[in-house]
Amino acid sequence: MGRRSHRLPIAVQRERLAQEAARLMIEHGISDFRQAKLKAAERLAIATAGTLPSNAQIQARLAERQRIFEGHDHTFHIARLRRIAADIMQLLGAFEPRLVGAVLAGTATITTSIELHVFTDTPEQVAAELRSRNLAFRDSERRMRFASGQSARVPAYAFSRDGERVVVSVFPEKGLREAPLSPVDRRPMARAARPKLLQLLDA
Repeated sequence: MGRRSHRLPIAVQRERLAQEAARLMIEHGISDFRQAKLKAAERLAIATAGTLPSNAQIQARLAERQRIFEGHDHTFHIARLRRIAADIMQLLGAFEPRLVGAVLAGTATITTSIELHVFTDTPEQVAAELRSRNLAFRDSERRMRFASGQSARVPAYAFSRDGERVVVSVFPEKGLREAPLSPVDRRPMARAARPKLLQLLDA
């Protein structure tokens, strides 16, 4: 299979890798794009040099597979995650919460975390609010990159809500004006405030 694969045009190899990576992300719960690419290349015996698809290409195939093979189950899963996100956003309303990532995009798998951005110059206030809601969290940092070329580490709090993992990243108040770059397409992340999320749920 490997010798035949290497004779295929690069574009065809990338498409095959994107399809296989998307399948692995759905069926094996892989959440990291690069891990999915390398595993797909190993399974299809395709050399990785110059042939790996972009994250955006995999994302497109991921959405396609979910629409074709999961249908109503996927729609229900996304709606459930968005409802949980809306509840958390209501609790953290004082910090201008925004939903980002695969739950907003509608491509979340069974292992995808609910990703929220909140905004305050005192991250400790977010931690205090979570404690007041009896949410046991683990604190960490997330590395974010921006269109300006700068990168920064921001505080993050991870916890479980209704059996789903939630990650709240805390940006300075001025961070509302500039979203970090998405790991999918390297463009500023789409962000949704709670009213927009409720519109998605009602659609």
